[in-house]
Amino acid sequence: MIRIIVADDHPVVRAGIKEILAEDPTLTVTDEAGSGYELLRKIREQEFDVIVLDISMPGIDGLDTLKQIKSEKPKARVLILTIHPEARYAVRCVRMGADGYLTKGSAPTELIGAIKRISQGRKYISLSVAEKLTEELDQEPGKLPHQALSDREYQVMVMISSGIPLKEIADQLSLSTKTVSTYRSRILEKMKLNNNAELMLYAIRNGLID
Repeated sequence: MIRIIVADDHPVVRAGIKEILAEDPTLTVTDEAGSGYELLRKIREQEFDVIVLDISMPGIDGLDTLKQIKSEKPKARVLILTIHPEARYAVRCVRMGADGYLTKGSAPTELIGAIKRISQGRKYISLSVAEKLTEELDQEPGKLPHQALSDREYQVMVMISSGIPLKEIADQLSLSTKTVSTYRSRILEKMKLNNNAELMLYAIRNGLID
């Protein structure tokens, strides 16, 4: 039996995932978490074969949670399940240690297959993500500008490029508006861009936003 914990801040989503996984007798959702902090507490107290983790969560988001999980339990198996398209976060999540990446629009059978594959110690990524990883390796050390950003800077960059106001970004990431503004300045400096419009254009050209 594969023991699973589902971390998502929406109870309806957690219930839906549990219902899907209940169709396979080899899978069992033994616990769930509504935030990154709750998930971290539970994985310290219990053992799970696979962690299903969303990126967008209040308090500590999925990226920071993933980083903490891999720091504390390097062998933990983590599947990212999110609304964000692959082009936005998949490669970065895999580089941070995620064992798989799926969007919430995936078929239920694909979710079940991904969990089983990951539980066996294998990776579950699409061909497009695998190709992107290869491209990034081929580009070293001449990285694209956004590849030089820290994980938090990258996240803020995507949100700004998506047209989200700084105050809303601050609220979502539990940061002050001043801190987000500092991130913005650092991002523009690192990427040698002048304003949000140029940042948005860069993100569109490189497939980082829809």
